[in-house]
Amino acid sequence: MDEFARIDQLLKPLTEGAPEALDLLDDAALLPAGGGEVYVVTKDALVEGRHVLAGTPPEILARKALRTNLSDLAAMGSDPAFYLLALALGPEQDDAWLARFARALAEDQKQFGIRLIGGDSVSTTGPVTVSVTAIGRCPKGMALRRGGARAGDQVWVSGTLGDGVLGLEGARGDLADCDMGAVAALVERHNRPEPRLALGRGLRGLAGACMDLSDGIGGDAAKLCRASGVGMELEVARFPLSRAGQAVLARRPDLEAMAWAGGDDYELLFTAAPDLAGEVRALGRRVGLAVTEIGRVVAGETAIFRTPGGGTVALAGWTHA
Repeated sequence: MDEFARIDQLLKPLTEGAPEALDLLDDAALLPAGGGEVYVVTKDALVEGRHVLAGTPPEILARKALRTNLSDLAAMGSDPAFYLLALALGPEQDDAWLARFARALAEDQKQFGIRLIGGDSVSTTGPVTVSVTAIGRCPKGMALRRGGARAGDQVWVSGTLGDGVLGLEGARGDLADCDMGAVAALVERHNRPEPRLALGRGLRGLAGACMDLSDGIGGDAAKLCRASGVGMELEVARFPLSRAGQAVLARRPDLEAMAWAGGDDYELLFTAAPDLAGEVRALGRRVGLAVTEIGRVVAGETAIFRTPGGGTVALAGWTHA
């Protein structure tokens, strides 16, 4: 079984009687918090050699582990509150390593308004593993879900796409024939994703459906379609690229499909009714973030990616399996 079949067949039955789990279809679970709010609870892990390169500096591990979880909170329209941290470290990760890790977390805690409230630390002979459980707050009934897309809605994406995986290629040294300034910008984007928290909060009551793009738009759009019971027609030519991404793909056009499938962008993919387009654009201006309309929701079961010549292209997504 692939990753998603395992979740559906082996893990989803364990949520029976727990509507808070949202059938494991969303970016987080929702728990009652009182005072007209709900807690938004999400969990992600980073494994060295799988999600980050072996030997990744502790500062990068710390920030990426926290920020990827914050991206899930953003996708649900919530405000960060607390997090728990679990570490599996080897003998090479000494006190000096951990001190650097903790300093980076302290900086991000201050920036994003979140606090550590507990966790665990164990030793391992395997790869370094960092697991974060992030907890946010959201007004009751206002959390963004993946299941609210409707036929006729427009499909939007924040920021730019492809930078994360292109940055990984740069970190591996596989873009030596490209502009080094562009490569450095992409590596920074890969190492330090920006959770779109302000946009997520602004999309409460505006977006029909929303999720963050961690595994590439090629696979993540299909997840949103599945949760909503709809299809999408997306225009590949409209996918927004950064200047650095454009520079690299101009030199390496062979990487374009990978840019859409590779993930690690942590932008928001969302839908909204066409008559709300002006409000969506105004929100983007208000939070200082580009938002781009890339297609529409249609009847169907999955996302179709249309090319400028009128054809279609198959785009997969990154898998954790």
